[in-house]
Parts: sequence; structure tokens; C-alpha cells
Amino acid sequence: MILVQKNLLLLFVLLVSCNGEDKKIYLVLLEGDPIAFQHVKTISQEGTKLDPNSEASKAYANELTKSHDEFLQSYLERGSYDKIYSFKHIINGVAVHTTPSQIKKLKNAARVKLLEEDRRVKQMTTYSPQFLGIPAVWTQQGGDRNAGEGIVIGFIDSGINPDHPSFAYDPTTNNSFTGNFSGACEEGPLFPQTSCNGKIVSARFFSAGAQTTTTLNDSMDILSPFDAVGHGSHVASTATGNFGVPVVVNGLYYGRASGMAPRARIAVYKAIYPSIGTLSDVLAAIDQAVLDGVDILTLSVGPEEPPEDKLTFLSLFEIFMLAAHKAGTLVIQAAGNEGPSPYSVISYSPWAVGVASCDTDRTYPATLILGNGLKIAGVGLSGATAGDGLMIQYNKLVLAKDAIKINTTLPRIAINNAEECQYPEAFDPLVVQGSVVICTFSAGFYNGTSTLTAIIQTARVLRFKAFAFVANPTYGDFIAEPIPFATPAIMIPATTDTQNILQYYEKATVRDANGLVVRYGGRAAISEGRYASYKGRAPIVSRFSSRGPDYIDQSKSPTDVLKPDILAPGHQIWAAWSPMSVLDPILSGYNFALMSGTSMATPHIAGVAAMIKQYNPSWTPSMIASAISTTASTYDNLGEPIMAHGFDLYTLHTSAPFGFGAGLVNPSGALHPGLVFSAGYEDYISFLCSLPNVDSRIVKTATGGICGQLFENPSDLNLPSITITSLNGSRIVHRAVTNVESKAETYLSAVLPPKGVTVNIEPSWFTIAPQGTQDLHITFNVTQALDDFTFGEIVLTGSLNHVVKMPLSIFPISTKM
Repeated sequence: MILVQKNLLLLFVLLVSCNGEDKKIYLVLLEGDPIAFQHVKTISQEGTKLDPNSEASKAYANELTKSHDEFLQSYLERGSYDKIYSFKHIINGVAVHTTPSQIKKLKNAARVKLLEEDRRVKQMTTYSPQFLGIPAVWTQQGGDRNAGEGIVIGFIDSGINPDHPSFAYDPTTNNSFTGNFSGACEEGPLFPQTSCNGKIVSARFFSAGAQTTTTLNDSMDILSPFDAVGHGSHVASTATGNFGVPVVVNGLYYGRASGMAPRARIAVYKAIYPSIGTLSDVLAAIDQAVLDGVDILTLSVGPEEPPEDKLTFLSLFEIFMLAAHKAGTLVIQAAGNEGPSPYSVISYSPWAVGVASCDTDRTYPATLILGNGLKIAGVGLSGATAGDGLMIQYNKLVLAKDAIKINTTLPRIAINNAEECQYPEAFDPLVVQGSVVICTFSAGFYNGTSTLTAIIQTARVLRFKAFAFVANPTYGDFIAEPIPFATPAIMIPATTDTQNILQYYEKATVRDANGLVVRYGGRAAISEGRYASYKGRAPIVSRFSSRGPDYIDQSKSPTDVLKPDILAPGHQIWAAWSPMSVLDPILSGYNFALMSGTSMATPHIAGVAAMIKQYNPSWTPSMIASAISTTASTYDNLGEPIMAHGFDLYTLHTSAPFGFGAGLVNPSGALHPGLVFSAGYEDYISFLCSLPNVDSRIVKTATGGICGQLFENPSDLNLPSITITSLNGSRIVHRAVTNVESKAETYLSAVLPPKGVTVNIEPSWFTIAPQGTQDLHITFNVTQALDDFTFGEIVLTGSLNHVVKMPLSIFPISTKM
């Protein structure tokens, strides 16, 4: 069997390079309705879900698949292509593997609406529930055992670790849940059928794109929903992991982990593999997730770069998310990890919620204590070198490059990289054993060939007492995140601290005329670094979190949509992990990991959205997104405006909506927002058709929507924010709010105007009945032209204590029209 597979693989490789052309995957959007919208005219309310298991749906699915095959056969040479996927539920199209010369035959084919080359995609807790006030929300939901009940969250990621206690079925609770969800459990290596246990209600994997693009590694690219990486498990447990799961790492108890919505169910769609992630697999996963009927779709993954020669809003990835929204699924998307540069968001569209990342007030302080009493703050989840009781145990301090073996015949790489502690054989064991060894960030770490895992291995083999991994003035400061070290260790990321350490070391060290050490006089100890402190300012926008403004094309022309949408904890988040940890050997064997990224922020919002959907089951995706936005806070725990990390690692600056969107999510407030701004599919089509220099035929071709009544400006899309990228003189912006509470309420408007702009709201006050709608007309006038965006806020304060906030991001360029 293995020999046959190898022969088939060889044949495949030969075919790929036929005629001197390498095959690629292409995504082709075709004319004709997909399953979800074939009867859209008979659906009374947008988002009503059709039964995918009905005979009519199954028959239409077969019809579409047959039409895809016939279409490809009629245009492409036999044997020149492979159909990778038929997209049928929310989009009608195919993913085809063929050569550039063959794909040219489809560009002007009668049924082709859009053609795009496949792209690579990448992946973008014990305390964050308390930080966000989630327990108060659980109380309103009937306790943690009921929060999220009846809601299914779909996760498109690297899979899931089904044996983790965060995903165990709780037999004391009801296993049934409401809704029209109908998934399936695809078994495979490390993922038996029993993995779908009532908590995990569905699990599938998508690998055709990955397998077509590269040769997968059988030892880690596991063809089942099993998570060999850890990322997918981390994301899923953050959103909906079981309540109160003990977090134990290296024998130390770090607290109890709980997802935001512990009773929501999990639907897994594995589309990212350690070797590769392809857009075709992700799109197939989106199509299936919406077909299955997930309520919320979590995307902590996304394309590595914007689409070529297309509007950011009209790539196939964005069109799939628009179709998911039209089908009633709320899409939560990571904003990206390319900050702090402006124009770095990868979440563009107003129909998906883009999530930025922030710190919480929890830190894990660690300290290197030198023999002269100097204390150097650092990072590292490790035990101390201390002795019994409170006594500090000092040990010999050794600079790694001073401990290299003399007259060694080791390879030059081992000698040149000795200061990075990568090779145990480079050192004199008698010198480093029982010592605190200083390992330095140098060329190997700068170019990515050296690893902390190798330092840990060196420390273990040579029995270091501890190690300090310090910054190198030649390469500057580095960013350090807490890592659970099995041996006492600390990372010192600031070069100024390194200089202080080395100054002490050199004063205490005796050398001969040749510069060789004859006596190590320096001493050092490492304090306990595994106990949390809760004294910091928070939230602070993470340095890595991508920033706005949103943009419309590769030239990064800004557009009238606020991105990111919302801020959530994404820095140093404890959550479930996969012990295989094939991409992070340093975390191998661990069931929990402390991770950072907008990937970690996104599931916080997904869990909050699940509780809102549970509390308000009839709400549409845009209503949920509005409630999350208008109730957010723009102030930190010190009562001051939210700050952000910038390019300077040690200086904070005041953030703005392009860093945090509407602000930090307020789960309790989002359950009762008072008013919501609602937008549907036709509104998004009108928005697209209103974009400058956009041909309505392009919009119709890409989305199937018809440009009917256009907005005066794209800024008229009924979002819970207002962004104007080019304000000349004056503009009137239109909004409509709906009262989602059970009582009539009177609202009074107030404005914090952006610099250089006056803002007037009509009506300035209004009374609105339950389920009533009120139109708002907001006039902006430029009083001073500026060379950048300026920010403000509209606040609607209700007589029943509801407060509705709407961020303003305006670029005033001229006082005259």
C-alpha cells in the first residue's frame, strides 16, 4: 500500500510540472444561486436557514456538482486539471488545480463571475472572564452551567484536542440543544467517532487544497480533525471551554480556566495544517459551517496579504463572509498581527467583526538578582533558584562565551553561536554546571535559526542552575512573552538591563592576560516568576495588534469603515493546548499554553456573541455586532483613555479607534444595549455600489446583488460608527436606530467633536417605542483642514440609563465643497 502511494505521488509530481508549467489552485465563482439562496424570494426574513438534509436541498446540491463538472469539462483539456472543491451552499463555484495556460480559458467563459488564484492563509483562560466581568453575565444567564446554552460556535482553525478536559462532556447537564444545527463527526487518526461527545457536536477536516499544494508530513499533518498544533484548541476553549478546568503546568497550579460561554457547543472545521494553510480549504470550511447551521463562525485565520487587482471587499474570502452573513451566521474575525503600523488590518469588511487585542492587568513578574543587590526585571514562568524559606540562593554567574571549551575541534557553527547556548558540546561542563549562565540574543535568533528550545536542552544536559537570556546591544531590544520553563530561567529583553548585568559581571570576574577567565566572582539568583500580579494598567492595545484605517485596495486608499471593530484580551491568555505542539516544541507535552495574538482576542468576542444570541435569539448578526460595539468602553481601569503600545517597546501613547475600534468589549452592557444599528445584505450591496470609482456591474458580478437605491456616500451604511476618509466642507450622514428593549425610552444626544469639525444631530432628542425605529441625520462641517484623521464620539443617553456610544473618525481636508 505504501509503495502504491509513493508511485501515485511521483506520478502526481510529474503531472504538476507538465508542459513546463507548475499547476496552481484557482478559485472560480460561477453564475447561479447556491443552495442557501435558491429560494431566497420565498424567505420572509434574511438569515432564515434552509434544511440542508431536505430532499430538495440534496437534489439541488447534486445538480450543482454535476454542473461544475460539466463546466470544467467543456473548457479545460482532459487530464489538465483536478477539481478540488465544489462550493455549493453559500457560494456557487469551484476550486480547480490546473496550469496558468488552462485557467486563461476560463477568464472570459460565459458562466464565470470571478476568478482568483488561491492564497496562503495563516493563524492570526484563567483570568480574562473576570477581567471582562463575565461572571455577572453568567448570573443573568442562569449561571456558568447555562451560559451559551443552545448556541453552536464554529471554529475554522487547526482542529481540536478532543481529550482535553476543557472539551469534556458534562453528564450532569442536558445534552440537547435547540436550533437547526446538523453537523457530522469525521473520524480519523487520533480522532475516533466518540470525540464528538455532546460538547463537540461536529468535527470535519478540509485538506484538498493543502494536499494539492504541497507534500504533507504524515507525522504532523494529521488528516483528521485532531489538533497537532494547539492553536485551534486554544481558540475553542477561550470561547466555550468548560467552566473551572484546573490549569496545571510543570506541576504548578495557575488557576481555573473557563470559556466565555461555557455551555455553548463546538463545531470544528480543520483547514490549517502545520505545513501549510490554503484559502481553498478555508473557503470550503466556511461553506460547510454555514450549511451545518453554526450560529457564530470564528476566524482566527486569514489570508497573508490583500488580494491582487481587486477591492479588499470583493475578494472571494470577503464574499464568502458576506454570504455567511446573509445566511444568518455572525462572523468574528481576527484583525491581524501586523501592528503597530497603520493600514495593517486584515479584516476589511463591515459584515464581519474585526477584533483587536489588548493586555489585561495580569502580569507574571520575574527578577534576576545580582550579587551586588541590583534587581533586573524580566519575563519567565519559572521557579526560583532560592533555597529554603525566604533565603536567596546565589549561584556562580557565567557568561556563555566565557565557558567555551579550549582547544576544541567542534564545528565552527557551534563555536560562533556559543553565546546563544545552542550546543551543549561547545561548553566546559565543569564551568557551567550549577551556574546561572548568561545566554545572548545574537545572530542566530535575529535570523531565526536559533531557538529557546535549544537553550533549554543545553541547560538540561549540562545541569545549569538557571539561565538568563539577555538582549544584545548589537541587535537591540527584543519582545519577550512568558514561557513556562521547567528549569529556573528569565528573559531580559532590554539592552540597558543587559549592559548593567555585564558591567557587574566584568567587575566581579578575573581574567588573565589573554582575556580568559581565571575566577568567576559574580553571583546571581532568579526569583519566583510563576505567581501573577494584578497591578497593571489595562487594557492596553497590544503592540502586535493590527491598526486601521481600513482600506479598499492594495494602494491602501482608506475607506469609510472603522476597523478594527472591537477590542478584547489577546495578550498572555491561558487556554487549552495540544501536547503534540508540533510548531512550538517548547510547549510540547503541555495541556495549557499562555499565548498572545488577535487569534486569542477573537474567541473572547465569539463567546460574548454566543451569550447575546442566547439571550436574544431573534437578533441578526448586525444587531449583535452593534450591541457589542455601542456598549464598549474607551477608558482603562485607571479611568483614563485607553493607551497603546507602539514601536517604542517601553513608551505608551493614547490610542484611538484605529487601534481599539469602539473600545473594550463590555459583555454585561451588550446584553441590554438599548438601541441597535441594523444592516442587512441589501444595505451592504448599496454600500459596495456607493464606493468611489466602483462599477455596479463588478458588484453584481462578484456578489449577485443588484445596485438599486445607492447611498449618497459609503459612510451612510448603518454602522455603529462613522468614518469619513475625505470630508470636504460639509456632509450629512444618515443613521437609523431600533429600540430592542421592552419599554419606551427618551434619548438625549451629546457630541465630543473631532478636532477641526463641528457635528450636529437631528433630532437632538427623541422618544422611541419598543421595536420602534428612529432616523438620525448627522451633519459634519469642516472648520479646519488637517493632514490626518481626527477622532470624536456621539453619545445617546437614555432615560432608562442605556448609553449608546458611536465613535467618529474623520479626515477633514477642506473647509469648502
